[in-house]
Amino acid sequence: MQRSAPRLTRILAAAAVPVMLVVAGCSSDSGSGGGDGEAGGAKATASATASATPSPTPTVEPAKFAKLPTACKAIAAKTTASLVPKAKNENGTAAASTDLSHRSGCSWNGLDDKGVKGSQYRWLDVSFYRYDSEVSLGSGQARAQENFAKELGKIQATAGAKTMSTRAVTGLGDEAKMVTYTVNKTGEDFPYASIVARSGNVLVLLSYNGAGYAGAPVPRAGTIVEGATKAAKEAVASVAAANK
Repeated sequence: MQRSAPRLTRILAAAAVPVMLVVAGCSSDSGSGGGDGEAGGAKATASATASATPSPTPTVEPAKFAKLPTACKAIAAKTTASLVPKAKNENGTAAASTDLSHRSGCSWNGLDDKGVKGSQYRWLDVSFYRYDSEVSLGSGQARAQENFAKELGKIQATAGAKTMSTRAVTGLGDEAKMVTYTVNKTGEDFPYASIVARSGNVLVLLSYNGAGYAGAPVPRAGTIVEGATKAAKEAVASVAAANK
């Protein structure tokens, strides 16, 4: 019995080794699992932070002009009197508009009766269009540029127009073009000079035309062009004056 005691001790010690290894292995696996959990938590936190960061607010260039001039006062009275003698309404007739801050217009027309020498008819018309800056539509300046091309195209598509010509005009806002042509109405030839000008986010459309009746001569094209140019310069200048 005394000899068997040491042997029993060795057997018990050998049997205990595998148990300790198994326990140690479980402890190691547990530690590894804890590391993965921390990494996953960090990724989730970073994702949540990124989602919470607000996106930059879209911006657009501010519109240059906030107001339009009073259309019937945009051209000097002495100018309208010289271009349209004997006007039916020397103060001009305002165009109908539901929003004068974005669209306005005025016109003058009259027949100057010279007795046996016939009569001279004249018509002058001016319109203003203002475009606001909107994120979904673009800046007021860009919108005015886009509509500049559209309005010019409408004039160039005038039905029955003859001898049409288009040219750039300097000294009228940021850009301007004049279209000259002739239209036969009521049996008479009417020479026209129509101008589209852009100043910032505002478009100015001006048209001047005339005719001779009862034997009176047809107005010279050069006279019509000069008159339209003078009136257009005053109309464009009135836009900046209205916003001072």
